[in-house]
This record gives sequence, structure tokens and C-alpha cells, in this order.
Amino acid sequence: MTSASGSAPGGGTQIRSRTGEVLSPKKIKGGRAGSIVIAIGMALILVYCLLPFYWMAVSSLRLPSEGRSTELIPNPISFENYVAVFDPDNHFARALANSLVVAGGTTVLVLLLGTFGAYALARLDFAGKVLVMFMIVATSMFPVITLVVPLLKLFSGGFEWWPFNWINSYQAMILPTMSFALPLAVWNLNAFFRQLPVELEQAAMVDGTTRFGAFWRIILPLAAPGVFTTAIITFIAAWNEFLIALTMVNQPAMQTANVAISKFTGSSQFDTPYGTKMAAGVIVTVPLIILVLVFQRRIIGGLAAGSVK
Repeated sequence: MTSASGSAPGGGTQIRSRTGEVLSPKKIKGGRAGSIVIAIGMALILVYCLLPFYWMAVSSLRLPSEGRSTELIPNPISFENYVAVFDPDNHFARALANSLVVAGGTTVLVLLLGTFGAYALARLDFAGKVLVMFMIVATSMFPVITLVVPLLKLFSGGFEWWPFNWINSYQAMILPTMSFALPLAVWNLNAFFRQLPVELEQAAMVDGTTRFGAFWRIILPLAAPGVFTTAIITFIAAWNEFLIALTMVNQPAMQTANVAISKFTGSSQFDTPYGTKMAAGVIVTVPLIILVLVFQRRIIGGLAAGSVK
């Protein structure tokens, strides 16, 4: 940023920076050129990120017979693909409800366990605490495919010590998803609890409350931005999960929206309904976009708060 601050000895106006440095015309041009380059770079990144969503929306508005068309604007605009998405044979309405149950259940359990776990790690001092934190995060780095086969055998009753058959159940999708979302939630929430002064809890306990009361009435409300941000991130991750839901469920009535979309069929066995899949993709994506746009200030505030101590 620059500002005019007086005239030069030979006439004209001197341009100074905020630090008081006199800027030469070369520096001013360099600054403007840098701003232009940054603006162009941001525009290219924006186009790169939004182009797939635009193409998905455009493809969903074509006639079903024009699913492979490459026109940038559909002509004519048709909503037949959206009607086809909710064909009873696709079980898509039930799949949306299943996705909501799985994502919502995962989010609630992750917040419940992650909040207490992160608070304990932030306040308790014990040997190997840093190692425990890194081990928690390391568990989320395993590829999902490496855990699918053992979990499938476990949930199908393949072990004598496990008497439950959880195939085609919500818990078979929620618990494995939690194994990846919970470590990140603990790591994220731990940063928020560590930045809160321990004197707040000590003052509350001096006034007569218990440690849990101090946590519930004092610490948790102050950490609300971090909890809210963690909830949004966890919900989006659980909503978009595909491999676990595909493996643990083989009944159409229990499959999630992502799995249902992958199994859409056209008029014949070898026909791929591109328009219908795109319309379903729009339906699944729009709620997440609305969620992020509505709560973007809380999300940004939560992420920023967790990075400042």
C-alpha cells in the first residue's frame, strides 16, 4: 500500500510506503505488475476448481439422449435427468437419508469422543504425550483399502470372538469412518484447548465448580468455533465417503447416496446414464456448498483461532 506524502524537491509528488520509504516509478510499476500476476493466478485457480462443477451442472441439464454432448450451454435446457434420479428403481431418496444418518452419526460420535480426548491431551501431563499425539494422527494415514478386508471379515462374523453380523447396518459404515475422522478431530480440537489459559478453569473451581463443570461451562463455550469447524469438516468427509459404504452394504435399501449413484443404470445393461449421474451429483453436492457458504465465517474464524495462541 502507498500514500502521497508531500512533493519532491524538483516538483511533483512523492509516493511513500507505509514504512515511509519513497517509492520510485520502477517500484510502483513492479508492485502493480505483481498484483496483476497474482490476480491472474487466482483467476486460473478459481476456474480450475469450479470448471468440474460447472460441467456437472451443465451436463445434468441436457436431454438424456445428449449425455455425451460437449456444448458449453445446454440447448434446450431439460430437467428430465433430475426426474430420473428419483426413479423408484434407483432408491435415491432412501440413499440420501442413509447418507444423512451415517454422516450425522459419525459427526456426533467424533465430536463427543474427540472433544474429551483432545481436552485430556491438552490438560494432562504424562510421559510420551507427544508420541501419543503423533500416533493418533498416524492412524488416519493408513489407506482405507488396507482396512476394508479385515473389517469386512470382522463385521460379517468371521471371528469366533466377534458374535455380531453388522453387514448392511449403519454401524458398519459409521465406525470405520470414525477411525479416520476421529484422529484429525482430536488433533484439531487439541490446538483450541491448548490456547485457552488454564487459569480459567482454576478460577471456576475456586468458585466451587468441579473440573467437569469448568470444562462444560467455561472451556467448551470458548472453544465453540473449533468444535463447529471440526463438525463441518467431519460431516463433509463422512458425506463423501464411498469405499467403506460400498464394501459393507449390499442391499439397495441401506446404501448411501454415493454408492447409489455408482450403480445407476440406463435403458440397458451397458448404457451409462451420464446425465442422470450428473444430476445426482448436483443434488449431493449442493447441500455441502450451501452449508459451507452459510457457515463460512464460523469455519474461517475457527481455523484462524486454532492457529493463534
